[in-house]
Amino acid sequence: MGIHYDYKSTKGNKLMEKQAKRERKLAEKKAKRLAKEGPKKEEPTSKPLDPNKPISLDFLTNPNKE
Repeated sequence: MGIHYDYKSTKGNKLMEKQAKRERKLAEKKAKRLAKEGPKKEEPTSKPLDPNKPISLDFLTNPNKE
């Protein structure tokens, strides 16, 4: 009978074990990466453009000027 006899009967279990192992590794990597990065800092968001104000060439070339 040999090695091939029980292949089909154990295939589903082996695939589920592989998937669980893969998910566990991904979760560990994610936890490690988050621990390494530390807490996320919220970046300041820029103000949306005023729809009533026209966009000038000066604004496009120097957006830091208010």
